[in-house]
Amino acid sequence: MNVKLTDLFGIVRNFLFSKANKEFLIFLFFLVLSGIFWMMMTLDESYEKELSIPVHITHVPKDVVLLSGETDTIRVTVRDRGIDIVSYIYDEPKKTLNINFKNYDKGDGQGSVSANELQQMIAKLFRSSTKVLSTNPGKYVFFYNTGAHKRVPVRWSGRVIPEQLYFLSHATYSPDSVTIFASEEKLDSIKTVYTEALNCVGFRDTLSIDCRIRKTEGVKTVPEHTRVTFYTDVLTEESMDGIPVQGIHMPKGKVLRTFPAKVKVNFVTGVSVFRKLKPSDFVVIADYNELKSHPSEKCNIYLRKTPDGISRAVLTVNQVDYLIEEEEDSE
Repeated sequence: MNVKLTDLFGIVRNFLFSKANKEFLIFLFFLVLSGIFWMMMTLDESYEKELSIPVHITHVPKDVVLLSGETDTIRVTVRDRGIDIVSYIYDEPKKTLNINFKNYDKGDGQGSVSANELQQMIAKLFRSSTKVLSTNPGKYVFFYNTGAHKRVPVRWSGRVIPEQLYFLSHATYSPDSVTIFASEEKLDSIKTVYTEALNCVGFRDTLSIDCRIRKTEGVKTVPEHTRVTFYTDVLTEESMDGIPVQGIHMPKGKVLRTFPAKVKVNFVTGVSVFRKLKPSDFVVIADYNELKSHPSEKCNIYLRKTPDGISRAVLTVNQVDYLIEEEEDSE
């Protein structure tokens, strides 16, 4: 075994210290040396870099709810030597800008740090040689309230289109509502919150998506995520017969009778939706006020109400014969 190791060592030694390999090792040494000099010269030049600086609101009173979140992020563009920029990249997660709530509270549910103050505060996080070129946003604004909130439903937004011949029958949400914290004025104006824009095209099976609730300035949403499940069905052209025509705006003591008394509607829907439909899900009306102002031998009828989950609903007839009768008193 010792002989074999000795022989192997001799082979390696002869290979490394042969004339050709000596020249290669010398070339490699100077190549590495020149690379080091090039890197040092490069890192000594000035560069610009955009960094992410977390912002933390401190000294928040117990009765205050921050609507912007306790931690946010500011994008900062700085200029310095390359070697310093590299050190900032590695130290970036450690840098945090702390903003004292009490010092910048402007009242009326809002606080702000001006652009000049913000740059001065950020500059203290870096070396004196570093120049802060810009911040995004230019000034920092935060919102808060003292706990006013309400529950609102969640709805999806965006582009959700199943494959051809398939139909988006309905969607469910988990959770289906969220709690929002905001000023009284905003709470009164917000009736529904929406997800960030979705883009799902060409699916045929049930599709579930975890998505964020769309952010609104000055509004905090709890929770900030929901799971939307889309259910598909096969499209089919169907019809429903036996839908009664109802008279509306009829004077007391008068009854509208139409011939036929019941009509038919054509529509497009999903197979599973169609199985649950019944004539009472549709409402067809004839308006007495229209007959009074424009008398004619026939009256117009309108499809006033259709159930959820159907589209392209049309009546097979738009006019019918009619008769207005005096209602018999029932004693």
